[in-house]
Amino acid sequence: MPFRYSSLFDDFHDDCAAATFEFVGTTFFLLFGLGGIQAAAADIATTGRQPSGVEQALYVATCMGMSLLVSAWLFFRVTGGLFNPNVSLALVLVGGMGPVRFVLYCVAQLAGAIAASAIVLSLTSAPLSVNTFLQQGTSRAQGIFIEMFITAALVISVLMLAAEKHQATPFAPIGIGLTLFACHLFAVFYTGAAMNTARAFGPAVITGFSKPHHWVYWVGPFLGSLLGTSIYAVLKQYVFLVSATETQRHG
Repeated sequence: MPFRYSSLFDDFHDDCAAATFEFVGTTFFLLFGLGGIQAAAADIATTGRQPSGVEQALYVATCMGMSLLVSAWLFFRVTGGLFNPNVSLALVLVGGMGPVRFVLYCVAQLAGAIAASAIVLSLTSAPLSVNTFLQQGTSRAQGIFIEMFITAALVISVLMLAAEKHQATPFAPIGIGLTLFACHLFAVFYTGAAMNTARAFGPAVITGFSKPHHWVYWVGPFLGSLLGTSIYAVLKQYVFLVSATETQRHG
């Protein structure tokens, strides 16, 4: 059967509706995740008390991990609760999302990140302090690979816990939120732990791209999407082979 371009847009109305809710969900997720980080920065500026690096990383990880857990659980049955162009790309690669919805989701996620950053700035009295940037001593290559690996971990958690349907699927947001939390504990000190191009893009737009090497947060997470999808494909093939072997053994 010849390919019909019109078939790409057969569900365009539903895709637009889902993208609208994805915009709301992304805004919700980043508003509270980034808002927590902004509040911590404001507290430091007000009190003058300098927390240790471990305390700061733990607080940032908790803000982002808990916000994703709650937001994904709320929007999971409506949009999938992705909030991340790199996770959306992974779903396209495994056939879990069409190209039109993917483009609409990416636009919605980037726009939601900008909206969330603007809201945080407008509701607080201090300059926006939630940009991701390479910390002192972290090279661009190191930043790319760190972002690649932590994004791959997030992609694998989404694909294995949410895209693969099983008894634990309703609880997927817990595992995904904890994955984000764990990755932040590692990467906050080095890159700010974006693992989401939208998360890096929103604050950068609002602050006029004031931090250098923003492209790292496009390249690293993109490579992470490819790596995570590849690992997922290998794991799925292994599970299929093991299942087939067990069936033959007991058949």
